[in-house]
Amino acid sequence: MVTKQELKNALTELGVEKGMVLEVHSSLSSFGELEGGAMTVIDTLKELVTDEGSIFMPALRLSRELTLTEQDRQLGITVKIKVLDPDAPTTAMGVVADTFRQLPDTVCGRDTISTAGWGKHAGEALTGGLDYAIHNGGKALLLGVDIYKLTAMHYVETITPADITAMFATNEAIDRIYPPDEWFVEAGHPPVKAWYTIQAMAFEQGLIKEAMIGGCKAMFFDIRSVVSLYENELINDPYGLWGLK
Repeated sequence: MVTKQELKNALTELGVEKGMVLEVHSSLSSFGELEGGAMTVIDTLKELVTDEGSIFMPALRLSRELTLTEQDRQLGITVKIKVLDPDAPTTAMGVVADTFRQLPDTVCGRDTISTAGWGKHAGEALTGGLDYAIHNGGKALLLGVDIYKLTAMHYVETITPADITAMFATNEAIDRIYPPDEWFVEAGHPPVKAWYTIQAMAFEQGLIKEAMIGGCKAMFFDIRSVVSLYENELINDPYGLWGLK
């Protein structure tokens, strides 16, 4: 079992400290067994960051990926996710994030794509999501998950060439069956998992610090430094990044 003190020691060694702005994504099961469960993660982070800092976690009201039907596959659907009710207690964000957003001292919107915040700048979760963390020296902490959980990456995707986005967009036939206000659906996948390319680049440049906490692989880094790698590739070689040339 990983104890709370072991978790606190490991996070301190990684660099989590008082006054920090922190974006957190986690898989509780990755620890194996953690003393106190989800609340131990939350309480430990609060003790380290203190209310002079801020903690942000994802609060997307989305289910886990659902099993595709034969009709789905014929339509070219590759991902099917249900939009959940704002009061749904359980989402695909995981038990730590779900617990965090429902605490009385957490600020959280009720939109499908929302961010939960705590601490000095918690209100920024309502007005800009992760914008404050990205542009004000925020750090990312990934506990048992990889870069594909880093919500901040999406914040630079508006510069993706329109023809790339269109390649994997839904069509009228799909939207009739799965209305966009009720479902998140993708049609097709790029040949390359581009975010892993960005993660590898970040490791090569020494931007990511790692630690094992029980069975949990933790990664800690400056958000803007890593997201900027993605932004630069989207500007300079988006087709190569996604394996489309």
